[in-house]
Amino acid sequence: MRKPLKIGLSARFLHRVPREMGFRGKKLQYLEQTIAHWLMTASALVFMVPSIAGGGLLRRGNVRVADYVAELDALVLQGGADVSPLTYGDQALKPEWEGDRVRDMYEMDLVQEFIAAGKPVLGICRGLQLINVAFGGTLYQDLSLRHAQAGGHHDREAYDQNFHEIALVPGSGLARLYPGLARAHVSSIHHQGIKDLGMDLAVEALSLPDKVIEAIRWKGEGYVVGVQWHPEFHDPERPDLLDGTPLLREFLDRAETVRDGKSKATVPAGAGA
Repeated sequence: MRKPLKIGLSARFLHRVPREMGFRGKKLQYLEQTIAHWLMTASALVFMVPSIAGGGLLRRGNVRVADYVAELDALVLQGGADVSPLTYGDQALKPEWEGDRVRDMYEMDLVQEFIAAGKPVLGICRGLQLINVAFGGTLYQDLSLRHAQAGGHHDREAYDQNFHEIALVPGSGLARLYPGLARAHVSSIHHQGIKDLGMDLAVEALSLPDKVIEAIRWKGEGYVVGVQWHPEFHDPERPDLLDGTPLLREFLDRAETVRDGKSKATVPAGAGA
């Protein structure tokens, strides 16, 4: 039997912990179990990668991001808080759009290190937005700034039961993964979206009817893919929703290829804060 792949999962941050949780004066880093379980359906081992920050008992020299990258086969950026406008050179137009700059910097480090090692990166929802910014792109702080009628992407009450339609770009990597499928429905929980596309990124899917960018792929030698939807929320018993299995299988197959020493990539010139 082949060794299972070891997949790193970026952490969500909780900077202000409710007192009733009992972590007085502490911060939490955590994962949402659905994304971990989705990866585990393919028999991958999932490891949450904590941030490496100074202070407390940890000194920066003790552990490096590169140490985690050396032990893991690929990286998944999970959803969560907004990307801070500061990270792409803007100012928050509303206090609720300030995002999480601390998490941004932590994930930017992860993305650059995994790409430098030639190891695959898959971004989910916020993860797509973070990848775009890492490659020099920008975001709409809220999709209403793109189009007054933009809607259907976020419903707090419906949450993971909020769906909209997407169109796959003909000839794209996603189109090859889903032959004969031009349109599909996906789970949508986001109010930000790509404004300026990052350097050397290709658009692979658009929302309908408003044509918000819903999937991107790096044109370079390595594997860097982001999807705006949540494939981990798609019930496999519902044929009306896009099956996330082909995407997951492609990502893990590339991770296995790299692990076996058959592929290597270099950091793109435009990547970075």
